[in-house]
Amino acid sequence: MPQKWTFPLAALLCGLLALALSSAPALAKPPYAEFLLDPATGAVLHAHNADVPTQPASLTKIMTLFLAFDALERGELRLDQRLPVSRRAAGMAPSRLGVPAGKTLKTEDAILALVTKSANDVAVVIAEALGGTEERFAEMMTAKARELGMAATTFRNASGLPNSRQVTTARDMARLSVAVIERHPRRYSYFSRSNFSYNGAKIRSHNRLMTRYYGMDGIKTGFVNASGFNLAASAVRDGRRLIAVVLGGPTAAERDRRVAALLDRGFGGQAPMLVASADLEPAVTPAAAVPFAAPKPPGKPVAAAAPLRQAAKGAYTIQVGTYLSAKAARLGLDITRKRLAASLPDEADGTVVQARGKRFLAHFSGLSEAAARSACRRLEAKGQDCLVLASG
Repeated sequence: MPQKWTFPLAALLCGLLALALSSAPALAKPPYAEFLLDPATGAVLHAHNADVPTQPASLTKIMTLFLAFDALERGELRLDQRLPVSRRAAGMAPSRLGVPAGKTLKTEDAILALVTKSANDVAVVIAEALGGTEERFAEMMTAKARELGMAATTFRNASGLPNSRQVTTARDMARLSVAVIERHPRRYSYFSRSNFSYNGAKIRSHNRLMTRYYGMDGIKTGFVNASGFNLAASAVRDGRRLIAVVLGGPTAAERDRRVAALLDRGFGGQAPMLVASADLEPAVTPAAAVPFAAPKPPGKPVAAAAPLRQAAKGAYTIQVGTYLSAKAARLGLDITRKRLAASLPDEADGTVVQARGKRFLAHFSGLSEAAARSACRRLEAKGQDCLVLASG
């Protein structure tokens, strides 16, 4: 008798499950926000949804590090101090450095693990060392946020792992970025590290723009489903610093492109300095040596072959790579033209431009906007970096 009901019952349960799934609400799209600040003057150069609350994700770790830097300045923490790793810390969700419970971690390694790997286990190690518990440390973080004028920010953990009550805004993240640079200029230089070695392994930074955007010296990326792709960035050119924040990017690549575009806009339309190779170290000026200064007129790139120009048939340019020699850049142009084949118009003008730091930019100019964006999409699908620029 029970066997007669097995199939109908299973069918009923499957039907109910399908009905529940079909009626379930779609995941809400994270809010999108942008903010561009000149900290020397306090001028807001661009703002979009700057005060809309969202989860900070791993941008949270900027505040975790801020409190660690405070403790170092007060002498309550030493760079060579060994911090205990609790069972709770070791069990945190990835990204993790992977130090076993019961072991210890040097403070300086903990700082670098947060800056580069964004290690959640290490965030808890610091939280427990300074606050006793992560919950108490989160209260300290929120109190510091209020002190810094971050009225819309509340912290519930030290890592940025998902928590609907942990919220911030693009404007508040810009305030925090400025504060850590101004109050901890020596310690801030940790944020410029693109990698560090731990137990014989080389750990690279999650912030890809650190090795691709000329002048960038920080600061932090973040992602959880509820926030989208976040980045608080700082860059210095000709002694002038800008802070750009993007929250809720749909992809990491789109977030990076938008941050680069905001910074380029703030620097007065200079050709962006995106570096194609992730192995190149960033050409940056140490933060401690560059205090906030009055804006200076942007410099002009020096042409290695011919200057970047606006072609008559199109006002857009694509940047397809940055190289260490003009010869390599010209070879890159040839390879890129073959990759694009028929999709690159015949009138596209291949140009090599010398940038600062003895690097050479490979451009195709004279394109329509549609042709430029189509070409970049094809290159990115093949794994090659590409950036669309409006000439003039």
